[in-house]
Amino acid sequence: MANEEDDPIIQEIDVFLARSLLEKLYLFQYPIRPASMTYDDVTHLSAKIKPKQQKVELEMAIDTLNPNYCRSKGEQIALNVDGTCTDETSTYSSKLMDKQTFCSSQAASNVSRYAAAVYKKGELHLTPLHGILQLRPSFTYLDKADAKHREREAANEGGDSSQDEAEDDVKQITVRFSRPETEQARQRRVQSYEFLQKRQAEEHWVHLHYYGLKDSRSEHERQYLFSQGHGLAENTELIKSPSEYLMMLMPPSVEEENDKPMAPSNVLSMAQLRTLPLADQIKILMKNVKVMPFANLMSLLGSGTDPTAVLRCVQQVALLVQGNWVVKSDVLYPKDTSSPHSGVPAEVLCRGRDFVMWKFTQDRWVVRKEVAAVTKLCPEDVKDFLEHMSVARINKGWEFMLPYDEDFVKKHPDIVQRQQMLWMGIQAKLEKVYNLLKEHLTPKKQEAQSAHPLLVSGEQRVNMAKAKVKQNYGQLEKEFQKQKAEMKSNDTSAKMDVPNARIKEEPVSVEEPMDTSAHNEGLNNGLVNGLHPAQGSTEPLNGHLPGGCIDRVAQELKAFVSSTFKKQFVLTLSELKRLFNLHLASLPPGHTLFSGISDKMLQDMVLDTGCKQILVPFPPQTAASPDELKVYALWEAGDTYDQHRQVLLEIFSKNYRVRRNVIQNQLSQECGEDLNKQEVDRVLKVSFSSLW
Repeated sequence: MANEEDDPIIQEIDVFLARSLLEKLYLFQYPIRPASMTYDDVTHLSAKIKPKQQKVELEMAIDTLNPNYCRSKGEQIALNVDGTCTDETSTYSSKLMDKQTFCSSQAASNVSRYAAAVYKKGELHLTPLHGILQLRPSFTYLDKADAKHREREAANEGGDSSQDEAEDDVKQITVRFSRPETEQARQRRVQSYEFLQKRQAEEHWVHLHYYGLKDSRSEHERQYLFSQGHGLAENTELIKSPSEYLMMLMPPSVEEENDKPMAPSNVLSMAQLRTLPLADQIKILMKNVKVMPFANLMSLLGSGTDPTAVLRCVQQVALLVQGNWVVKSDVLYPKDTSSPHSGVPAEVLCRGRDFVMWKFTQDRWVVRKEVAAVTKLCPEDVKDFLEHMSVARINKGWEFMLPYDEDFVKKHPDIVQRQQMLWMGIQAKLEKVYNLLKEHLTPKKQEAQSAHPLLVSGEQRVNMAKAKVKQNYGQLEKEFQKQKAEMKSNDTSAKMDVPNARIKEEPVSVEEPMDTSAHNEGLNNGLVNGLHPAQGSTEPLNGHLPGGCIDRVAQELKAFVSSTFKKQFVLTLSELKRLFNLHLASLPPGHTLFSGISDKMLQDMVLDTGCKQILVPFPPQTAASPDELKVYALWEAGDTYDQHRQVLLEIFSKNYRVRRNVIQNQLSQECGEDLNKQEVDRVLKVSFSSLW
């Protein structure tokens, strides 16, 4: 009450709405006029309008007799625009800039809340505005002056050149046929700036007649700003409730209404989300989260939600992958949409994303290059698919972002079975579309879906191996005794004390049998650990020989090593083992070399035959195996290249990579003879034929 007493009502004014000039009344905003152009002496020479564009051009006279007007400047502008000659096309016929053109632009796009008001005899009459136009000076006369200048220069140049040319040159004309315009190309052309400018230029100007402020026609039109009838029946717009009247005065902005987000990630709160139907809640959540366990989904939906109803709804918008729900592709990529990266239609994107989801049903890991090679999509689209449901791991690939949900799989076997049937149908479609190979369709083992990979340390592996050896010890001893008995009956000349034979258990690190599985796979002709299962050997399985057979095995092994190094003077241990396995495959069953030759026995025999180990300084980061790093060479073969070979071995013992010119210079210095390129190549080929 105190505030009302401090601000009393002085006068009440009746407000009327005038409708006579509705959709016809414009407000012109003029720029600040110069001193030579006042409100009283302004003369409108012409006016024209484009109604559709609401564009107006006014031509106003300038008072050239005003003392503030610079006459020399006006004459210079007129001379630049029209030149020295005057005709009907001249802009300034008086050879003086005596007029100014103003062009309009829209000041506001929405003028529905603006009105022109007239106050008369205690009454306020309002007329809604149809447009607000700002008038600015137009400088098209400067463009005309530049055009005139270019024409004069072209005419001068053309006159000089025409005197030297008798006739015009013949010019070649290229004829091109335009292709049929597609719908997308037409839409781009319609939205281009050039097309809009062309359409605006096509609208014709409507010339207007200007009436001054004190003209009788202006006085007559000004009367339409007042309401013609004061009855309430003609002013029904003002018979509103206070809230409706306030809404009319300040209506909500259309742009603000369109900017309201619909997704929960922006403005929609969880309280607002739960007011929606259950199916819409699940669809919005899955569309934003993309991958979610069922337990998390139930927690977001609130207490009291029926799990059966949730399962029924979630199957409509998501698929089960490793026990978790992943949003369907057609929910993320609706029909008639396209990729923001490549413009690929939604149907192709859905197939590509379904392939990624299907791959995660087979394994926890997916390789990005494999997906791109099958789907033929751009890398950006493939990366979007993978980021929806997986996490990138360095040097491994993309791993599914959530662990395998065993609880859901155990509680809902019917849902899991139904989802498996759906995936079988999706797989059949993908096979037809992408022509998938057998390697893509091979399902992985169920253990691959374990959340944590099984890690076994080196110590655990050793303990497991020892336990396995102790478990099979009895069986191996029985087989050994049986083989000894057969060997005694077949070879009566060999007097062997079978009861005294014992299997000596030695540490693995002292002398283990040579591993030949990586080299003689497919070449062993039925060999099992170097032995034919059909016939017994004269040597035991563990590599230990009876006393009478040691010399015979050594002789056979030495003969093999000597003949091999005489053919190939330099060999790595890996290559030597490969050749030895090939030699074993060519021997008859029961040969003495089938006793089991260890790596140590083979290397000792190589050194005993006159070979030397060459310590080549390989780089630390080399990818070669340890057997490939051990290099052996025959030092003296008794041929003409012994000295050259020894020089080469000395060179490679200092550096593993040497230039050819260095080798040539070193051979020339050490051997005392000049070798050309062909002779150096011959020495290298003879000495390192196995490595050439």
